[in-house]
Amino acid sequence: MNFLLSVAFVICWSSGFIGAKLGAGSAPAVTVLMWRFLPLAVILIVVAAVSRTSWRGLAVRDVARQAMIGVLSQSGYLLTVYYAIQLGVSSGTTALIDGVQPLVAGALAGPLLRQHVSRKQWLGLCLGVSGVAIVTMADATAGTGAPWWAYLIPFLGMFSLVAATFLESRSRVRVAPAVSLTVHCATSAVIFTALAASAGAAQPPAELSFWAAITWLVALSTFGGYGLYWLILQRSGVTEVNTLMFLMAPVTAVWGALMFSETFGPRTALGLAVGLAAVVIVHRGDTSSTRVCARDRDMDTGEVARPAKYGA
Repeated sequence: MNFLLSVAFVICWSSGFIGAKLGAGSAPAVTVLMWRFLPLAVILIVVAAVSRTSWRGLAVRDVARQAMIGVLSQSGYLLTVYYAIQLGVSSGTTALIDGVQPLVAGALAGPLLRQHVSRKQWLGLCLGVSGVAIVTMADATAGTGAPWWAYLIPFLGMFSLVAATFLESRSRVRVAPAVSLTVHCATSAVIFTALAASAGAAQPPAELSFWAAITWLVALSTFGGYGLYWLILQRSGVTEVNTLMFLMAPVTAVWGALMFSETFGPRTALGLAVGLAAVVIVHRGDTSSTRVCARDRDMDTGEVARPAKYGA
C-alpha cells in the first residue's frame, strides 16, 4: 500500500509541471492560475464556513502569517514556474530547479537557524547545483526558443519557496492542513485575479483544452498531490516524503519528453543523475548535530519541526 501511495504521490505532484505546460498552450499564465485557484478557493471557503473546528483558537496574526506563506509558496512560486514554462523552459528543468529547494533550505539552516550542516551535506548541495547547471545548459542549447534570462525565473520561485519554508518554521502555532490550504488558495485566488484583471486576461478561453488543463491541475496537482503528501507524511514520516520529492525532476523530465517532445539527451540524463546523487549524499550526511539542534528548538517552541509542503 505504501508503495502504491508513493507512486501516486510522485505522479500527482509531477503533474503540476505538466499541467502548467498544458495550460501555457491555451492562455497566459495569470489566466491559468486565476481559474485554477478561484473556484478552488470558493469551495474551500464554503467548506471552512460549514466546519469551523480547525479554525478555533487561531488569532488574526496566525491567519496573516499563513497568508504571507501562501504569497511566497504558491503565488510567487507558481507564477515564476508558469511564466518560465510559457517562455519555453522545459517542464523537467523547472522541476529540477524546484527540487533543489530542500538542499538550499538545508544549507541556509546553518546561518539562519543555527543548525549544523555537515561537510557531506555541503558536498551534496554543490552536486545538486551542478546537476541543475548541467540540465539547464542542455535545455538552453537545445533550441527551445526561450531567452537566456527565462532560465533565471525558476530560481526566483525556488528562493520564494525557501523563504516560505523559513517563515513557516519560525511559527509557534501549529495550523491544520485544511486551514493552511484554504488560506493559501484564497490568497492566491485574490492575487491572480487582480493580476489577470489588470492585464485584461481574466476572461477564460472557450477551448476545451484550457478547461482540461484546469481540471488536471485542481484534481491531480492540488487535491491529489497535496492530499497524498499529508497522508504519506502521517504514515511514513518526513524522511520518506522528502526522499520522494527528489524523484519529481526525473519523472517530470521523462513525462515532458514523451508528452511534449522536450529535450532528454545524454546531458539531461547526466544532470538528473548528479542531482539524485546529491540527494543520496545529503540523506547519508552526518545529521546528528542537526537533530540535536532541532530537538532543542522543538523543546523551546513546544512543537514538531515541519517540512515544506509546496509544489507546482
